[in-house]
Amino acid sequence: MQAHTSPATPATADAIHVPAWQFYLYFLRLGATGFGGPIALAGFMQRDLVEQKRWISREDYTDGLALAQLAPGPLAAQLAIYLGYVRGGRVGATIVAACFILPSFLMVWALSVAYVRFGGLPWMQALFYGIGAVVIGVIARSAQKLTALTLGRSPLLWAIFGVMAITTAWTEREIAWMFIAAGVLTTLIATWRMAREERQLDASGAGLFALASAPLATAAVPPTLTTVFWVFVKAGAFVFGSGLAIVPFLYGEIVQVQGWLTDRQFLDAVAVAMITPGPVVITVAFIGYLAAGTWGMTAAAVGVFLPVYVFVVLPAPYFRKHRSQPQIKGFVDGVSAAATGAIAGAAWVLATRALVDAWTVLLAVTAFVVLWRWKVSELWLIAGGALVGLLVAGAARS
Repeated sequence: MQAHTSPATPATADAIHVPAWQFYLYFLRLGATGFGGPIALAGFMQRDLVEQKRWISREDYTDGLALAQLAPGPLAAQLAIYLGYVRGGRVGATIVAACFILPSFLMVWALSVAYVRFGGLPWMQALFYGIGAVVIGVIARSAQKLTALTLGRSPLLWAIFGVMAITTAWTEREIAWMFIAAGVLTTLIATWRMAREERQLDASGAGLFALASAPLATAAVPPTLTTVFWVFVKAGAFVFGSGLAIVPFLYGEIVQVQGWLTDRQFLDAVAVAMITPGPVVITVAFIGYLAAGTWGMTAAAVGVFLPVYVFVVLPAPYFRKHRSQPQIKGFVDGVSAAATGAIAGAAWVLATRALVDAWTVLLAVTAFVVLWRWKVSELWLIAGGALVGLLVAGAARS
């Protein structure tokens, strides 16, 4: 199947033609109102674009979801960019990316300005006292759901998960080469199994493997715009599946290595991502603003989403042809298990900073239990945490 390189009709006949502006307007609206994280956003796209409007064929949606799970990058943003590519080629992918990201970027910009201006005031500190505790529960629940989704009953994947969780918790940072090692290990095992079953090797997955696994490095330097940009390019290249997978990587890089934010400020950045719609990865804009102002948040956002765009648009034709190769599936299984372990380890690290008393522990546990038992939007829990933070702070002052 050939890729579209210009605005085009749907790839399959069961999709309805729609004017381009209506298609792009949908993603602008989704970016402005879509709460609930990557899985929820992907579900909205399936419900709206495939089932109700029929602007996207089920085959194209399924292909986009599979590519989003394979290549590095936050799932919801990748899926949106892929659907834009299907309908309008590279131009469509670019416009959809801008429409999907811009609303939450502007909201985070406003919150960043307010945070810097009023962050020292007691009421804002009280808000983030409660919100930060709830965020710990949200991250823990995300890690728990990802274990069920990515690990299954595989002893190897569970072993990778355990090693990454312990390593991240112990070192308080994410070690990028361990992601590569996990992917290589599972790829080699998948290749060996295929060779044993079919008595032949198929190395056709090597091109995408090399693209997805090329490591980048950065040194500890002051937060110039160039440094901010490349730090977040590296971050965008190692986010697999859930946007929350970027949390352990950013914590090690931004707090431990670069020293641009304190533990408290970093946790507040994660909280900001939770209370705004659109992709969770937009938390990088808040971090970039604290590090280097408005241009810093722009450099951070462009940096983190550039690999997302590249890893969707460039491999799309190849992926449609070779997506069932065992080597490719094996690589993504290993990296996904490593990312899940890193999220679990990061939850522990952040919990040691955010859970400072009985109230914060209660908020985190409550958020986890509520998300585990019921289908509740994280936004309501964040609002509840903020309210509790204000009440506890008020009681402490009285």
